[in-house]
Amino acid sequence: MVARVRPRQLALALPHAESLTRDNFLEGSANAQALALIDAWPDWPNRVMMLVGPEGSGKSHLASIWAAEAGARSVAAHTLTAANVPGELATGALVVDDLDPAAFDERALFHLLNLAREDEAYVLMTGRALPSVFAVELQDLRSRLRAVPVVVLTPPDDQLFRALIVKFCADRQMTVDEGLVSYLSSRIERSFAAARRTVELLDEEALRLRRPVTRALAAELLKDPAA
Repeated sequence: MVARVRPRQLALALPHAESLTRDNFLEGSANAQALALIDAWPDWPNRVMMLVGPEGSGKSHLASIWAAEAGARSVAAHTLTAANVPGELATGALVVDDLDPAAFDERALFHLLNLAREDEAYVLMTGRALPSVFAVELQDLRSRLRAVPVVVLTPPDDQLFRALIVKFCADRQMTVDEGLVSYLSSRIERSFAAARRTVELLDEEALRLRRPVTRALAAELLKDPAA
């Protein structure tokens, strides 16, 4: 678990841009099938596909890569309405991002899937849960969702996890050495979200204390008595 630090002095929070290009995507066994799907377009097994994986696993990054290639628009699933479906599908390709089982309009999604089939449009959905487990009231939508092919992104292996830590540090213009990367990779939860949040906290703490980002600072942040 990532320790929470109570700040004694606020550090200036600046935006940190994250590149979502193909060249900036970190490949590994956890996302190999999903990346293969994106690279295979338009030769997909179905015009409607879904990427499923935990927070921070790269679903939106992959969707952004595909959108640039396919000329697709992108819409947050919870904002989709029946009225805006035709406009969202205007380019013949659409990303429906972060499809939460408890936060979407069933009739809007049903209308979208129907219109996509009629127009032979491509739809790429992303979410954290398999569509087959959605508690959907509309029976026809339930069957449509269960028929959508899903590609699952799995937790990162050691190599990808270490690369993620380095990337998140680079995104925040933090200079780190191999010792710090090894220390973090062996002491925090093996997940994309934990890596991102730990790097964020480490950066914030370094700015607050006006100290370099080091293994010693990480040990203090994680409250590691063995360090």
